[in-house]
Amino acid sequence: MIDQNIKETHRKFAVEAFNQTWDLIEKTDRSQEEIDRMINTAHASRYHWEFAGEAVHIARGEWQISRVYAILKRPEPSLYHAKRCLEVTLKNNLQDFDLAFAYEAMARASSIGGNDIAMNKFIALAEKAGELISDQGDKEYFFSEIRTISPG
Repeated sequence: MIDQNIKETHRKFAVEAFNQTWDLIEKTDRSQEEIDRMINTAHASRYHWEFAGEAVHIARGEWQISRVYAILKRPEPSLYHAKRCLEVTLKNNLQDFDLAFAYEAMARASSIGGNDIAMNKFIALAEKAGELISDQGDKEYFFSEIRTISPG
């Protein structure tokens, strides 16, 4: 069992790294140093959640890593982390926003990998799951994101 103070430190680092990654994801013009930082902070956040979080945090960490690699047009690591996100999501029966975005990650990774059949399959699953998102703002955000996926 992990000491509560250590767990809280891991949590703090996980949140900080996730937010730094998100800021870099939203940036349109990144330097090479920022690209490197975006990759590293995404992995760091996921690592720290392993000690301080629950399944939902692990799934979201895997989703974020997959998104980083999708942005960088790196299909193999994007698909690897999308698959991990979906596995954790399904194993832990995560629903709503998390299930929709797990399928979104698979669709996006398939798209950049040039697998249009898988992309279309996962877009359909994502949209079906997206219809069940309870929060209207989350639902609108999800559908705005799924519409950004197009064949590689």
